[in-house]
Amino acid sequence: MKVAVLDDYQNIASSCTDWTRLPSWVRVDFFSKHINKENDLVLRLIDYDVIVGMRERTPFPKTVIDRLPKLKLLITTGLRNASFDLEAATLNGVTVCGTPTGGEGTTELTWGLIIGLIRNIPAEQELSKQGHWGTTLGGDLKGKKLGILGLGHIGSLVARVGTAFGMDLIAWSQNLTHERAQECGVQLVEKNILFEQSDILTVHLKLSERTKGIIGKNEIQMMKPSSYLVNTSRGPIIDEEALLEALKNRKIAGAALDTFNVEPLPMNHELFKLSNVMITPHLGYVTEESYKAFFDGVVEDIYSYIENNPVRVLNPEVLKSEFLRSMKK
Repeated sequence: MKVAVLDDYQNIASSCTDWTRLPSWVRVDFFSKHINKENDLVLRLIDYDVIVGMRERTPFPKTVIDRLPKLKLLITTGLRNASFDLEAATLNGVTVCGTPTGGEGTTELTWGLIIGLIRNIPAEQELSKQGHWGTTLGGDLKGKKLGILGLGHIGSLVARVGTAFGMDLIAWSQNLTHERAQECGVQLVEKNILFEQSDILTVHLKLSERTKGIIGKNEIQMMKPSSYLVNTSRGPIIDEEALLEALKNRKIAGAALDTFNVEPLPMNHELFKLSNVMITPHLGYVTEESYKAFFDGVVEDIYSYIENNPVRVLNPEVLKSEFLRSMKK
């Protein structure tokens, strides 16, 4: 059995877990370089039985899955992956499994980005290295209005920290109720109020057809010129062109972005040219604790599949397929 572990940017996947727990006849290959083109991806993976994807770094749409006849098990780190076509996997008899997660890295990074923005930390660091000591004027968090788009697990933890900073918290999402908002110590407001009043607006939604582009030109135009936008969720939730226009023309004060429409972000991207943008390379979940949970789960997924008892199956319909029944004989 051949296993491919993709997008191992830091070259550390091999040391995050004990891969020797797998049978000796299982060969595991690690790939650190991201493959952008579908045809190149298929050619690289054509001989692999198991493929491990790191979150949404490499998509697996139908056009890829259909061309991988040897693929039996597709694994995503975490328990969901919007870029995996589960229906195509099921039709091809491919079992898709997830892994546990660990730590609260995204919540913590969100606050790192917020503080970095409002206190101009990246700019001050660079200017200090150049001999310019103390050149900008930051702001306080206390008394500022924190707008939270989405009050799920991460959004609720972000709210808890905002309360500790003495901020005024408001929130909105399509399914948010007054009861949930009260549980989190947050005031539920209408969508337009969220964008009009927030001093800092932070995004914590799952990517879906309903949330894709939910922050568009109209929403960004509602924001105050002094406001900041933070996204540690998923890039396509924000209309990137509309955001670029607003940042270039200073219609908002700035943005901190950890996720993008295309990752890795191309070096010639316009976002890199803007002084009012903080960019991190999708670091939200990139912690030692998360990676250990991910890759421990990967090994468990592979071992359990070999034992004909797959765990954390994301497309359970495949378990009833003729393909899997024939594999168990």
